Amino acid sequence: MRVVFAGGGTGGHLFPGIAIAQEFMKRDPNTRILFIGTGKPLEVSVLADHGFAHQRISTEGIIGRKWWQKMRSILKLPAGILKSAYLLLRFQPQLAVGLGGYSAAPVVAAAWLMRKRIVLQEQNIVPGITNRMLAPLADRIYVSFEETATYFRKDKVRFTGNPIRTSLLEALEKKSRVDSEKQLFTVMILGGSQGAHSINVAMAEALVHLKQKDRYHFIHQTGIKDEAFIKERYRQQKVSAEVQAFFQDIASVLQKVDLVICRAGATTVAEITALALPAILIPFPFAADNHQVLNARELEKKGAAEVVLEPELNGRLLADRIDYYFTNPQLLRQMAERAKWHAKPEAAKTIVDDSYRLMAGNG
Repeated sequence: MRVVFAGGGTGGHLFPGIAIAQEFMKRDPNTRILFIGTGKPLEVSVLADHGFAHQRISTEGIIGRKWWQKMRSILKLPAGILKSAYLLLRFQPQLAVGLGGYSAAPVVAAAWLMRKRIVLQEQNIVPGITNRMLAPLADRIYVSFEETATYFRKDKVRFTGNPIRTSLLEALEKKSRVDSEKQLFTVMILGGSQGAHSINVAMAEALVHLKQKDRYHFIHQTGIKDEAFIKERYRQQKVSAEVQAFFQDIASVLQKVDLVICRAGATTVAEITALALPAILIPFPFAADNHQVLNARELEKKGAAEVVLEPELNGRLLADRIDYYFTNPQLLRQMAERAKWHAKPEAAKTIVDDSYRLMAGNG
């Protein structure tokens, strides 16, 4: 079996693809996997860390850009399709998996022209423009939220949940043992793979207002630009913390955590619910189609998270919410239980099962 994955660029698109690829490899170690994307540093680093081959094509997005940038992106598309076709001819995949993001478009288009089987994986409640455009070319569309089915042809859609990497599923098994060994209340601040400056600033202010600083330990993923600044703030306030621009082994980190403060990208939501982690969700306000707010509200509706919108965010509020959850462990347990109900830890398995049926002509 040879499977090509198209898209990536951000962790939100890339990590579900890795989870599906890992499940294919688990079924048959001889499976050949190739990722085709933009070659962004995060993409290259994460795929190398997971041992997957990667090829780069030249392509650019259209949404939110100036008219001349949109024209440049459109003009690049034929070259992207030709390069993708060349890579597919060399690799000869039986299946192409579109992960969303603009770099998926030329690869999936080339796969369709070459009559390959095509499946799309959509992470968010409101599908991105790339998957909406590619939907007519797809044999199957795997969605993470039931509501997403209304955007596509019903016979193509399967509600699977968002796939979770193997390392995170293994971390779930270890979490209860780690919990029993911890001494400090551990809070993870996770602004996404690039960090989130507004959350970093609010957390730096919150350190001043925390009531029992010696009872907390913070694990803070800052992004590159804010790493030094945030490290210094924890040092000044004498608060226990691990601060990094990016945690490669996020699984071992998350298994130590009592509360997560994070954005509401669909992959982040899927991962924290799989680990049954209570969360304060601060949606990115400029996400396409407002999808992060919709993702967050869905979790809040189920009682698994609290939503703080960015215009409301400040250091005093954040400190107050952290102190509140620290002093209400019963509420945290309830949120964790409800997060678990929302989780779909078998998503990658479900997708691979269905992909094999599709390939065998039984789907």
